[in-house]
Amino acid sequence: MSENETEINQGAASQPAESAPQAATEEITYHAVEKDGVVTAIWEMQGRKHLRTIDPRSRQGQDILRLYTTEHHEEAGEAAAS
Repeated sequence: MSENETEINQGAASQPAESAPQAATEEITYHAVEKDGVVTAIWEMQGRKHLRTIDPRSRQGQDILRLYTTEHHEEAGEAAAS
């Protein structure tokens, strides 16, 4: 378990369960921002909260886009095969 998870779990133990933050349970998603058919930014979101903006030209941005296009092509291939 990482330090952050340990801190979250310890903090949750000292507080009533009702006041535990909801955002900690929501998964992180990525949203491509396009302008004229070109991805200009990638937003990292947790629920409705914007965590950070990733440059699509950066190494991490390229990895995210590569993963998305791979998944997108696989889904399209499966739908066409059906």
